[in-house]
Amino acid sequence: MKKATAPAASEQTDRDLLPAATQALAALAVPLLDSRQRWRDLLDLAADFAFETDAWGRFVLVAPDPALGWPSKLLLGQPAEMLLAGSDGLTGTNPFRPTTEIRGRRAWLKRPDGTPVCFSFAAAPLLDSEGRIVGARGAGHDTSEQEGTATAVATALRRSEVLEDILLRVRREVIAPRMMEVALLGLANAVGAEGAAVLDLIGGDGAPLVRHRCHELPPSLLHTALPMLERGAGGTPITGMIADGRPVLACPGEPRFGEHDALLLWGAPGGRPWDADDLTLVRSAVGLVRIILDHEAMQREMARQARTDPLTGLLNRRAFLEELTRRIERLERDDLPGTLVFVDLDHFKELNDRQGHDAGDAALCMTANLLREFVRPSDLIARLGGDEFALWLDGADELAASERADILCQEVPCVLAQVANGASPPLTASVGVATRWPGDSDEIDLLVQRADQAMYQAKRGGRNHWAVAMRQP
Repeated sequence: MKKATAPAASEQTDRDLLPAATQALAALAVPLLDSRQRWRDLLDLAADFAFETDAWGRFVLVAPDPALGWPSKLLLGQPAEMLLAGSDGLTGTNPFRPTTEIRGRRAWLKRPDGTPVCFSFAAAPLLDSEGRIVGARGAGHDTSEQEGTATAVATALRRSEVLEDILLRVRREVIAPRMMEVALLGLANAVGAEGAAVLDLIGGDGAPLVRHRCHELPPSLLHTALPMLERGAGGTPITGMIADGRPVLACPGEPRFGEHDALLLWGAPGGRPWDADDLTLVRSAVGLVRIILDHEAMQREMARQARTDPLTGLLNRRAFLEELTRRIERLERDDLPGTLVFVDLDHFKELNDRQGHDAGDAALCMTANLLREFVRPSDLIARLGGDEFALWLDGADELAASERADILCQEVPCVLAQVANGASPPLTASVGVATRWPGDSDEIDLLVQRADQAMYQAKRGGRNHWAVAMRQP
């Protein structure tokens, strides 16, 4: 049997040292754990979210508990990137894998229900003795409320800048249709639309009419948009989709002056849907569109007033002569004649002196209505001034014009008898006729002079008669 030997002196010494080392490590662990707990407590008080990750980017510490609604036990050991709201395209910085110290960096995290939360982070990498990254540590503050306020302010500033830019471009234009084209282009670009248009929902015959557009309307756009507009209220945008996948935004305007207008925008096939910022911008732009439409209506009215007699609504002298030039040029190309007819009321001054200007105005309006019945829609009627009227008969010669002049001389006393109230002398008409044939060298001034001379010839012949100006050799 082998005899046991005593342990070597060195082995005995190591054995004696083990309890002492264990005791020393235990003594060190207590302050370390206490320090780590104090650090966690400090993080709970100072930060809305704190973390530590290992070399593989997994959480080894999360504070507070719960964090962002996540229980710590669900996060520990999980990849830190699971909290990034990257799937929504909102991530700005990944604070869980810093390569250098970062401060004040924005990052979007998500709660268990997917709600994004904005944080401002400070973080730093953890390094081993050889300088290799073996993890990260950081803390962040919830800035969602400030971010939301900043976003709202930025959105409002963007909207203001867009509208200001459109308004600046509009101011550079003079003609209302061009103003609208510039405004529609600017609005379409601002919201990423392919095109825009303004509709008159009543139109000339009760059907919707496209009044302005900056691009061609896609097929079936109106078929889709009109039912949307019927459901909408003034100034409230409505979204929809055309059959080819184009997003549509329709916004009816507030009815004004009997007009019902609407703004339409459409995107490219498969384009992104309209967001809340787009709707707010379009809602603001509707007011600008309405201002341009009002300006356009004012320009039309000013143009109408510049061309018409305010009492009778007939063309005035200037508009009549301008239109007469165009008519003669067209008839010359078509090798057709045209006839100018001057009509002057007889004894009109006596009516004004006897019964006042109200009776005179009534006689002028009744004469204008009678002349409207004597011409075709393609002919022209004007009040040249005072009690003088003019007709231009497209394609008519002296014979056709004389027949009308004869009937007119018979009708005027009958129609105006109710204004004259049986007074003597009665209101009658003297009519002068002058025809222009293709190839005539007569200028308009000479044609007018011939008709005027024929009208005075009828007056000198006893009034209530008509006369034809002979063609100059």
